[in-house]
Amino acid sequence: MTAAGVYGSEAARFAADLIRIDTTNRGGGDARERPAAEYVAARLAEAGLEPTLLESAPGRANVVARVSGTGTRDGAGAQPGALLLHGHLDVVPADPADWSVHPFSGEIRDGVLWGRGAVDMKNADAVLLALVGEWARSGRRPRRDVVLAFTADEEDTAEFGARWLVERHPELFEGCTEAVGESGAFTFHAEGQRLYPIASAERGTAWLKLTARGRAGHGSKPNAANAVTRLAAAIARIGAYRWPVRPTATVRAAVEAIAAAAGVQLPPEALTGGLTAEDLLARLGSAGALVAGTVRNSANPTMLQAGYKINVIPGEAIGYVDGRVLPGYSDEFRATVDELTGADVTWEYAHNEIPLEAPLDAPVMASMAQALLAEDPGATIVPYCMSGGTDAKFFSRLGLTCYGFTPLVLPEGYDYYAMFHGTDERIPLSALEAGVRIMDRFLTGTAD
Repeated sequence: MTAAGVYGSEAARFAADLIRIDTTNRGGGDARERPAAEYVAARLAEAGLEPTLLESAPGRANVVARVSGTGTRDGAGAQPGALLLHGHLDVVPADPADWSVHPFSGEIRDGVLWGRGAVDMKNADAVLLALVGEWARSGRRPRRDVVLAFTADEEDTAEFGARWLVERHPELFEGCTEAVGESGAFTFHAEGQRLYPIASAERGTAWLKLTARGRAGHGSKPNAANAVTRLAAAIARIGAYRWPVRPTATVRAAVEAIAAAAGVQLPPEALTGGLTAEDLLARLGSAGALVAGTVRNSANPTMLQAGYKINVIPGEAIGYVDGRVLPGYSDEFRATVDELTGADVTWEYAHNEIPLEAPLDAPVMASMAQALLAEDPGATIVPYCMSGGTDAKFFSRLGLTCYGFTPLVLPEGYDYYAMFHGTDERIPLSALEAGVRIMDRFLTGTAD
């Protein structure tokens, strides 16, 4: 077996082991990542590193370790700062009744690894563990210092994970200038083209709590101040609102790259917001899925709470909305929500985190692209804005520029998007092996 095959096999074993450790995060503090953190710390120690395991609350643990680089200067002769590589250990819930295999079995069948976390994101954690193990055996090192962080609570608010690390232990990230985490760098097949989106931006999180107040009363009597009716009207307006297209720098670059790869001529207004979202996406074909969630702000109603008895009109009704905000458009989002909620409903942030956008012309971006193209020549690199949020939001508070790069070479027909938080989450073992090779090239500047 080649060296690549060996550490690809290790990545599969580590990923399966991690999947078998149930780190379900149900929100509100209900999770236990410590067993997975202990497993990661043990693998890092086997690779000759000195991991630090930090428990933010009982059962909620994070692991941080540093790998010394060779100190190689970049093409301009500059000494780069340290690079943070981060991945989370928690996963979203999974109901075994809905799955073809038990979601925490870590079953390997016909060259495919199944289980919750196979894509989001114990696979990527395992790739990093396999890579540092290979470095230890071969004596090789990355070009720059690398800090590895395996975090808790990413699938909720990061209160026990990245946020806690940034607020309580910023010294662990001393010297880091950039961060690389999920997601991006996966094969997206579209009309015969192989696209690899590298994340350089992500929308902000704007989870809203809406409160409607009215006059409580008997359910049989007329009531013009019904809190439930007021809330329902506001929720309906928000759900029906068509947010305008607002192409950010990252999305504009993505649209241009997708169109060029497909040989599609776009009118100038496609890059300025002059087209409707539907028209723009139709012109991009199936590859439009890469930008469909990020050409505009969004706000989706998700939860309603009101009343306690069918014949009692409550004095208060509450609703929740999952809002996401593009870089540069937070003010527009707030003003629009003010208008849509109206005079009878107030709103506040249940959780609010900033959007991010990193430079597209940075050397780290070029290095990621080169590593991918060495694995899959003839593919197209596409800048990518993530529709959701990651731990990058918290690491950015330390002044780090953040990107998403968890490389996977995937076969045509594999629905990567459906695997995120979906049933029967799974990943081909060949993708894990390729992921280790690509990360190795990216971090060491070498090729197999």
